[in-house]
Amino acid sequence: MSHYNQNPTIKVNGRSIAVGTSKIVDKINTYLTKDNSVVAFECYPGVNEEKVLELAKGISPEIIIHTFDFLKDESTLNEQFKYNLTNDRVFGKMYYGDVEDLIDDNSLQIVRNSIEKTVGVKVIYGLGASLVTNADIVVYFDISRWEIQRRYRNGMPNYRCTNYNEDILIKFKRGYFIEWRIADKLKLRLKNDIDFYVDCNNDDELKMISWETLDFCLKSTVNRPFRTVPYFDPGVWGGQWMKEKFGLDKSKVNYAWAFDGVPEENSLIYEISDEFLEIPSMNLILFYPRDLLGDIVYYRFGAEFPIRFDFLDTMNGQNLSLQVHPLVDYIKREFGMSYTQDESYYILDSKKDAVVYLGLKENINAEEVKESLKRAENGNETFNVDKYINAFPAKKHDHFLIPAGTIHCSGTNAMVLEISATPYIFTFKLWDWSRNGLDGKPRPVHLEHGSKVIQWDRRTTWVANQLVNRIELLYEDEDYKEERTGLHAFEFIETRRYWIKKNITIDTENNFNMLNLVEGIEALVTSIDSSFEPFHINYAETFIVPACVKSYTIEPYGESLGQEIAIIRAFVRKSV
Repeated sequence: MSHYNQNPTIKVNGRSIAVGTSKIVDKINTYLTKDNSVVAFECYPGVNEEKVLELAKGISPEIIIHTFDFLKDESTLNEQFKYNLTNDRVFGKMYYGDVEDLIDDNSLQIVRNSIEKTVGVKVIYGLGASLVTNADIVVYFDISRWEIQRRYRNGMPNYRCTNYNEDILIKFKRGYFIEWRIADKLKLRLKNDIDFYVDCNNDDELKMISWETLDFCLKSTVNRPFRTVPYFDPGVWGGQWMKEKFGLDKSKVNYAWAFDGVPEENSLIYEISDEFLEIPSMNLILFYPRDLLGDIVYYRFGAEFPIRFDFLDTMNGQNLSLQVHPLVDYIKREFGMSYTQDESYYILDSKKDAVVYLGLKENINAEEVKESLKRAENGNETFNVDKYINAFPAKKHDHFLIPAGTIHCSGTNAMVLEISATPYIFTFKLWDWSRNGLDGKPRPVHLEHGSKVIQWDRRTTWVANQLVNRIELLYEDEDYKEERTGLHAFEFIETRRYWIKKNITIDTENNFNMLNLVEGIEALVTSIDSSFEPFHINYAETFIVPACVKSYTIEPYGESLGQEIAIIRAFVRKSV
């Protein structure tokens, strides 16, 4: 039986929530004290604005204005963003502009004149609605990035676009590099101006709380351990392990990825008055970055969560694509990112034949490898991985370190806990075993980028000594054993593993901690000063301890009482 909790929630007492269009309209109407009021329905791109329009009509305003009335048209925006969108199917360049860049000034002035002349209640809705005029009420309509991606797959276009049937990767690229960056900046600017917040993840049942309640929820979260809501996705190489261990739908062909511990993508779910409210966990990062991350991390990365945990399941599946990640210099120059995708593979489980492909063999010729990869990309030959790339046996609790520039991939029959830096889409596939994706299209290979960042001196001896099971015992007594397992000195992430018989107390040292129970059935996380309630975790669940928690204790619990458990912990090094 699986103990894994697919829907972790945070209970909030003493707060109210309005559920459904009619109750939301009634609540807003009670705040419309003026006969001549402006209501701004600010929308995150991806929100179903037809549902927002229903709410707007329910208020019975004199005039309703959609932001499309003053935003630039699709062709103008495409030309404006041409540099950032690029011709690549996957990679764009980061856009650091604002929502104002989408606005046509002449059209905006016409809208403002119309609002000024109209007597009565006026509603503006859509992305940028709050920028038109000083609104008497601002309602923010929000949605998680994962739900946006699901809607892309179901035909939703990008914002102010008609690309309904475009390649999902191209839609995602526009969201990742442009839309979400713009919208997050605006959301942060509006923090002190928003009156109500609406969860739009479920079109059939919108839910609204006051901004004060949302703030209360976020404050309560940042002062305790918490889990984000995981999501699972199939893949061409996906396996069968998570179906059993996590209690997933066994009718699905496979599950390749599990994103359990990706705050920029995942959600938080709050239980309020017997109802459930879902918000992007990115809100916690935006509004309480120092409490969450700690000063050490905040002053280095800003309001970004720099570490992510996810799962890669190839048990009874296939090899991942052979790949490499860009160096910091390259990702800055080419994509406008401030740091890169350093990572590691922690082997949660494996079969006897499992391997991790990592680094180059000793006497290979770099030009020969590049030519062979090129011929394979063109379909002229099969790339001989075993000739050029090391294959290290992979067993449970091994830890393989993968600094950017290291050629790598997991082989079949491994369950990987991937501990990595957050810029997760920058995977340059070099060889994909001649496969098509689940959509029937050839999976994109990025040999032009990849060949420029492969570190050709990372050969067998260096890799074996530097990147495979660099386990260092730091402390041991009758209660627990602490080991440093990585990451490499080139990487900013530090990982510690704790084998716990009785208990261990950990000091966050003003640095957020990301953890996973990698051995044992259950564990309990408790506060040494009773500042938060005991927090229960199950096998393979990822959880976050905010920096402001200061210190906490972990011990075996429930079915693990009397047994040794193991926790892997990641945090940002103070220096690299």
